[in-house]
Amino acid sequence: MLKLYHSNQSRSVRPRWLLEELGVPYEVVRLDLHALEQKKPEYLKINPNGAVPALTDGDLAIFESGAIVQYLADKFPEQRMAPPVGTPARGLYYQWVHYAMSGLEPPILAIFLHTVLRPEAQRVPMLVTEARQQLSGALGVVEQALAGRPFILGKDFTAADVMVGSMLGWARMMSIIGDELKNVSDYVTRLSQRPAFARATAD
Repeated sequence: MLKLYHSNQSRSVRPRWLLEELGVPYEVVRLDLHALEQKKPEYLKINPNGAVPALTDGDLAIFESGAIVQYLADKFPEQRMAPPVGTPARGLYYQWVHYAMSGLEPPILAIFLHTVLRPEAQRVPMLVTEARQQLSGALGVVEQALAGRPFILGKDFTAADVMVGSMLGWARMMSIIGDELKNVSDYVTRLSQRPAFARATAD
């Protein structure tokens, strides 16, 4: 059985959300990050980074949330969480999966680190200013892409929406998505109302 190593309010919500969308059996192994359970030797054999998430599928162990999401979408092609290989839509799917990690996550993480997570003395306001500028451009790209479509690739929900939506949801939670980004705001609301998302974030 698939086994997901998970902690609330971490990147492991992404693969858990997708697993709920797929409707396949899986086991959740919860790790207490405050107790440093992710640094224990037995877990480091699965994820040598000592972080969550990680997924095991038999003898296979995968870490990095984006890789896990792509693996799961490909493992269950009948669920149509990724467009067929070799099609133009598949290329766009890859684009958005990676844009979530390279275009959206770095500035959002920088804002979080220097406004919330780090002690006041360790925060660097200039980095927040730069990150907000970077994020503004990245959000503009998403706003334009969502014009006239319910999901990032068009009419169908895919694993790319899990990746992009998870980052945008985090940004909205931090109040860094403005009302002027109507397409983005409506998109995040739509995704948050999906039953699979509710199940993945309920506990």
